[in-house]
Amino acid sequence: MTPQEYVQQKAAASGSSFYYAFLFLPAPRRAAITAFYAFCREVDDVVDDTADAGVASSKLAWWQAEVSSAFAGQPSHPVTQALMPLASRFGIEQSQLQAVIEGCQMDLNQTRYLDYPALQRYCHLVASVVGEVAARIFGQTQEQTTLYAHKLGLALQLTNIIRDVGEDALRGRIYLPLSEMQQFDVRAHEILKRTHSDRFIELMKFQAQRAHALYDEALTLLPGADRRSQKSGLMMAAIYRALLREIERDQFQVLRQRISLTPLRKLWLAWKVQALGT
Repeated sequence: MTPQEYVQQKAAASGSSFYYAFLFLPAPRRAAITAFYAFCREVDDVVDDTADAGVASSKLAWWQAEVSSAFAGQPSHPVTQALMPLASRFGIEQSQLQAVIEGCQMDLNQTRYLDYPALQRYCHLVASVVGEVAARIFGQTQEQTTLYAHKLGLALQLTNIIRDVGEDALRGRIYLPLSEMQQFDVRAHEILKRTHSDRFIELMKFQAQRAHALYDEALTLLPGADRRSQKSGLMMAAIYRALLREIERDQFQVLRQRISLTPLRKLWLAWKVQALGT
């Protein structure tokens, strides 16, 4: 299996909404974003799939060293072998990949976030930096597009957090800010026991409103000159926002089930943005 086949298989197997947004890109950009996404999946899977925190920490340390070696011209993993030939062309920097790894390391050491600013720091590493890299690959020409990418990355990550509350609870993690849980009188043990309540619904409505506001803010920040090049990001926004609305319609039944969109609906939403721009 070639490095290119490896990253393609990694991206497709994830079933992520991101994959559908990649389909409409020209071949070189699609190859770059597929390799970068495969990298993000590799380091994220270390945290999610490795039960022993010590082993997971060692694996992330390996990835840190691998990224350093890759940018020094000696990639050894299929993902970095696929990514490195495209990195300079699309402005992908070592510090950005290291930031993503740093965000995953936070998952090993931190299972609670005191307030929203603390959560934002985590989201910046695992989502906003990812958005920045993606925007460059898609064809960014305006400096302000970086601000759009950061806001959109945050909105996407908050949507993920809302969707995954129950799954994260099974791993002992709560990404909802503790100060906001207190505001709505929702206890940590209720989340960990996956206890649905009216108080939980109100807390989640608050989280959803914040995410919607970030989507709106991101779209406002996107310069018109880059709107065409950033269609893949707009596809992701359309798919994830549709998912968020689905969760809202289902009264935030996220503690004991994973709410998702069908592949056909994701493809339809991506095609609408590609063809109609909406």
